[in-house]
Amino acid sequence: MIRIAFAAALLAAPAYASESKEQSCKYQGQVMAAVQQARLDRVKQEEVEQVILDNNPEWPEAYSNAIPQLASHVYTMKRRDLKETDLGALFEQQCLQNWDQIQAMQKQLKSN
Repeated sequence: MIRIAFAAALLAAPAYASESKEQSCKYQGQVMAAVQQARLDRVKQEEVEQVILDNNPEWPEAYSNAIPQLASHVYTMKRRDLKETDLGALFEQQCLQNWDQIQAMQKQLKSN
């Protein structure tokens, strides 16, 4: 799950400049929760991004870049397992815990 958190955080990188750690991680958790809900609602994986975007999510647009990456992970999970776990809350928590690592990776990518 942490690998997915890093990938999503890096995809949403442009949004970080103007947001606090808490706000950014909250948005990332919201994106993950939306992907999880789409899976629980039996939205086809190839349609998940458009379905989520059609619902006008409240997070900044840059965070939507993570939807395909998150969907590829969430859609490998069994629906019954998804019913028992709040991936949005878990994702937000992991983001907060790994914030410094994520920031270091972003700086390294920008310098390359």
